[in-house]
Amino acid sequence: MRRISGSSSRPLTLAKRLTRDASLSFITGRLCKVGVPVLRRPQLDSTVTPTHIAVLDDESAITELLANYFGAQDYRVTQLHHGRDLVALMASDPPALVLLDLGLPGEDGFAIARQLREHHRCGLVIVTGRGDSIDKIVGLEVGADDYVTKPFDLRELAARVKAVLRRTSVAAESAPSSATATSSATANPVRERFAFAGWVFDAAARTLRDPSGIEVPLTSGEFDLLGVLVRHPGRVLSRDFLLEQTRGRDAAPFDRTIDVQIGRLRRKVEADPERPEMIKSVRGAGYVLVPPVTSAD
Repeated sequence: MRRISGSSSRPLTLAKRLTRDASLSFITGRLCKVGVPVLRRPQLDSTVTPTHIAVLDDESAITELLANYFGAQDYRVTQLHHGRDLVALMASDPPALVLLDLGLPGEDGFAIARQLREHHRCGLVIVTGRGDSIDKIVGLEVGADDYVTKPFDLRELAARVKAVLRRTSVAAESAPSSATATSSATANPVRERFAFAGWVFDAAARTLRDPSGIEVPLTSGEFDLLGVLVRHPGRVLSRDFLLEQTRGRDAAPFDRTIDVQIGRLRRKVEADPERPEMIKSVRGAGYVLVPPVTSAD
């Protein structure tokens, strides 16, 4: 198992060696053999545009390691070391996903995550040495799609990145042209738009509009969670069920994820988030969407 720590003492050449031979593993800053077959770069269609991800970490050894590892899987990776670099990249060549370290010298990683979430819809995975549960909750609170602590296994990180990209890519994949949308709706009249208490949830366009018609931005996690709730109105849904429906096999091992996302949703849809009327808690059981849900098609 290959695990990466936050030490900055490793030579940069180790990152390149890892992408050539997956039998090398970083454990407490040292290499050890684990008997894993050598990774070979798959031969893909040259016409396919590689997915762009950005790695923001102050340690060059880690950014180079991740750039080589994900590059070997046919991602296009941009290495960044300062928050200002990410701001410039988002303006000129926005990535589909950002891997963000919180421990940037002289910078507030949570503030960077919050700003990224407020202005962009890319995937966001926090990769940091801060393993305290409070940091995890705050990270999810500011809008991260996932939270991974160092040391980490590269294969697990890659699986989490793929899971977030699958969720965040649904919007682009399900935004067909008007002609295509019309024919698709005729051929497959699946209920895609839901109305509750004046709000309209559009599953195909991945949008939520308030009673006045203004779009309310949601993170991919918030959208997926609300999608489960509107499809099961009036039913008490357990945290485990909600976690399984929104994260599947990629579910994080801490169940506070759902509580954090419910809190964020309440701040966006409730008149008084401290006294919720739409998304209510049922002690010891889970959460329930109270208003009736009808088709908005």
